[in-house]
Amino acid sequence: MASFSMEDFVGNGVLKKLLPVLLEEGWDDVPTLKIMNAEDMDAIKMTQQQKDALEIRSYLHDRALMQYADKLEASAKGLPEMLNLSSMDFLSQFGMKRGHLARFMDRTSACTSTDPLPPSYSMPARKQRAIPSRSSSIYQNEYVSVNSRKMSMTRNSVGYDVTLEQSMADFKIKDGHIYKGIVAAVPDEPRACGCVQPPPIIDNVASYSTIENISIEKLTPEYKIGMERLVKTKTPPMKASELWRDKPAVLLCIRRPGCIMCRAEAHKLYAKKPIFDSLGIRLCAVLHEHIDSEVKDFWPRYWGGVVLLDKGMEFFKALGGGQLLKDKFISGFLFNSRARANYKRAKAMGIEQNFKGEGEIKGGLFIVGKGKSGIAYQFIERNFGDWAPLAEVVDICARLQNQQQSQVESIRSSLSMQSSQGYD
Repeated sequence: MASFSMEDFVGNGVLKKLLPVLLEEGWDDVPTLKIMNAEDMDAIKMTQQQKDALEIRSYLHDRALMQYADKLEASAKGLPEMLNLSSMDFLSQFGMKRGHLARFMDRTSACTSTDPLPPSYSMPARKQRAIPSRSSSIYQNEYVSVNSRKMSMTRNSVGYDVTLEQSMADFKIKDGHIYKGIVAAVPDEPRACGCVQPPPIIDNVASYSTIENISIEKLTPEYKIGMERLVKTKTPPMKASELWRDKPAVLLCIRRPGCIMCRAEAHKLYAKKPIFDSLGIRLCAVLHEHIDSEVKDFWPRYWGGVVLLDKGMEFFKALGGGQLLKDKFISGFLFNSRARANYKRAKAMGIEQNFKGEGEIKGGLFIVGKGKSGIAYQFIERNFGDWAPLAEVVDICARLQNQQQSQVESIRSSLSMQSSQGYD
């Protein structure tokens, strides 16, 4: 799986000397850099060679083929020209394996393929992907705008406990109102022909009071170019409510940072960083144990957001209604066909793994509104490797932003009316 380290992304090619400029102009993380458009490139005076290099590396990053980036860039060929090369050319010139070649030539999919975005979300116009190429007719359909990929959000036959449409009826923000959130989880399937019962999960969202005073410690900052890989000095504990004091936050509770399925979920979520940035959402990963080597392997390769330590496992208890959600390897994985399918899905993304640390405590995801507005969404990892649907997460965040904007406009309108009445 392709790394989110900027140094790994630019490699030893022509983009390396451009790093100071990228940092100064705010293109300081991989997901943001990959959505740079032609106007942005011209604004920082990128050469055609640098534009071609960014196009090639973005394409390879999406397909987890970054091991070939330096060789392909050094060929001085543009991406459209490369896509017209024969298989023998790739095998002889670049030493690309046949399986990797098939992935490279497939323009319709990628290892980090995007989930359909919800109707409520649209990217800012300037952030739409439109990299110029030497032959736009060859590659014109590859970098379509985010808006053109929007699809209506529907549930399939193995959907979730509560449909988004039904739940959103309770989802609103008003002055002083702590709204009811959504609890979502993938349905469980019979284990060992029904002989093994899955652990029960809660049906109600955790109360805000159970998470606002949780003591957490920041292990890493948000990743930017050239920064130290870890916080040098130990940071003092802080209240969790500081995370969403000024803007909403997505909290990804990681079962184990070396787990292949946890890494895959974190990678897919962080790949959407430009979307969450545009919505004003803070991204945080929460661990329940601190193994320094595991944090270094996890950040920023699979996750470039803030990494937090929850020593008391309070977020994980909140997911289980006050109790930790735990499962055994045999009953929760070997006897669970859905968990095994989740493992195969992550394995197909080319992610490395290890077995360090505790791996039976299940995680999940919270979306918490700004200030004291409450928990908007809570996803529970019922089966090992269950992911919160990205389209659903983005949709909730977009609705949070829209409703906050409506609230601000309402306050401004009220103040304007009061002001005009005062003059009368």
